[in-house]
Amino acid sequence: MIETLNKYLIQHKSINIPGLGTIFIEHRPAIFDVVNKRILPPHYEFRFNKYFDTPDKEFFSYLSYERGIPDYEAIQLYNQFAQDLRTAIKQEDKAEWQDVGVFTKNSSGDIVFESQDSLSSLYAPVPAVRVVRDNAIHAMLVGDHEKTTIEMTGLLNEEKIDKPVIVKKTWLVIALIVFVIAMLFIIFHFYKNGFNLASAGNGQAVELHAAEPQ
Repeated sequence: MIETLNKYLIQHKSINIPGLGTIFIEHRPAIFDVVNKRILPPHYEFRFNKYFDTPDKEFFSYLSYERGIPDYEAIQLYNQFAQDLRTAIKQEDKAEWQDVGVFTKNSSGDIVFESQDSLSSLYAPVPAVRVVRDNAIHAMLVGDHEKTTIEMTGLLNEEKIDKPVIVKKTWLVIALIVFVIAMLFIIFHFYKNGFNLASAGNGQAVELHAAEPQ
């Protein structure tokens, strides 16, 4: 009987227990354990709540088919199983559902369910080491065009080379402009004052006066 119920629980992810509640399977995805450099497997746990304790018609049809009995006998069989489970919890404060978990009753009279990790044991952690390949080639989308990593590396290196060249050419142009302006100024000065050595100095006359006797 319990094997048939566990098979249904695995296939349908939940099972309703008359007068008690529902056991369902909760799935937790795989996670990356950074500290230990491994991937922890998907984790499955059995959970319980006290709601939705009425099985549907499809469950009894399944039980009838698996046990090879009529539907009404399947209903009676499962109701008796549920009653025995509730009685064990009430009288012994504990009832085990094989390969699923254990029902207990706390001091307040509430039913507590403790899951077994039978499903989680099917998987094991997987080592995960990050590998960096400097020369690996793969395609990447740049705007509307697809380029390889080698092509992008070449473009980036060209940009690094071109930038200093552009700056150098800019300074040369500025220096040339300053030089031309200075030459024009000098030519204009000599044109205005004549091309002789005196024109290179200050042409203003300075008057000298003798000092008066004390």
